[in-house]
Amino acid sequence: MTQHTDVVVVGGGQAGLAAGYHLRRRGLDHVILDAETAPGGSWQHMWESLHLFSPAEHSSLPGRLMPVQTGETYPDAGHVVDYLTDYEKRYDLPVAHGTRVNAVRPGGERLLVEADTGTWRARAVISATGTWTRPFIPAVPGREVFTGRQLHTVDYRSPADFADQRVVVVSGGNSGAQIAADLALDEHVEVTWVTQRPPRFLPDDIDGRALFDVATARRRALDAGRSDTGGVASLGDIVAVPPVRAARDAGLLTAKPMFARLTADGAWWADNSHTGADAVIWCTGFRPALSHLAPLNLRGPRGHVPTDGTRALGEPRLHLLGYGDWTGPASATLIGVGRTARDAAGEIAHLLHS
Repeated sequence: MTQHTDVVVVGGGQAGLAAGYHLRRRGLDHVILDAETAPGGSWQHMWESLHLFSPAEHSSLPGRLMPVQTGETYPDAGHVVDYLTDYEKRYDLPVAHGTRVNAVRPGGERLLVEADTGTWRARAVISATGTWTRPFIPAVPGREVFTGRQLHTVDYRSPADFADQRVVVVSGGNSGAQIAADLALDEHVEVTWVTQRPPRFLPDDIDGRALFDVATARRRALDAGRSDTGGVASLGDIVAVPPVRAARDAGLLTAKPMFARLTADGAWWADNSHTGADAVIWCTGFRPALSHLAPLNLRGPRGHVPTDGTRALGEPRLHLLGYGDWTGPASATLIGVGRTARDAAGEIAHLLHS
């Protein structure tokens, strides 16, 4: 079955919902195709102890403030899922859950969006699939001989899964620090935290509010041709959320340098020291989930599609939303994606009405 619409949004997480909000305000007919069977995007798959970096009022999508979670300064992932579920319903957004998009192809005057439920002919497409489904694990010597469990951030749930085990957590970013802290604060888990370089904690009073302002200021400086301020990276890598701060202050969050290789029973360092391990958790980031765009032949360096703002340079009917700073400052955050979603909807409206 083939259907027609002005805009197809691929992905129904926070970026897709923000896009739907602004497309509706522009009066554009659209549909949001979401592979998830329920609302909430990737937030419904996060680990149990995860909390946002920012208070609820600074973690909102356009048009609807996130309610404060009772007893919590920083809302947990479940609260975010509830918020996104309510947001989708409040604005009656046309989300088709359980619909996986396999390909976006050229189709003459329209783009063809091929899903497992049929094909859509769209005048424009917004890709908002994020990165959660493309976890990255580096090619480290010995990975293939290690006999313990190897997991990625996407697989982690709670310390209870590692009771009486020795766990190596890899990464000096926020997910690595938070998962290492979660495990270290459990007396039944022995944790070794390893990082490529010494971890850089942001000042304790810095949270997502300040990070969004810094990221926005950097983008404005670059757009105006001024010197690069360095953005968030100039401040540090790790937000000291309460559990991270507690583990750090208790002396439980001291990082070792990256190991040289894995062996069958653990990790070896360049100085010939060894740590036994039952599991390794790779908190080593993600890549953008863009395989559905392959037929358009737009991929550039690092797997990114070259863009001007959110608009693909090689296909003006395609916009990419929410993948990171290359598609807008702080666009992979709840508070940041609204601005770039507004701009994308505005450009699409101009294109379709011209």
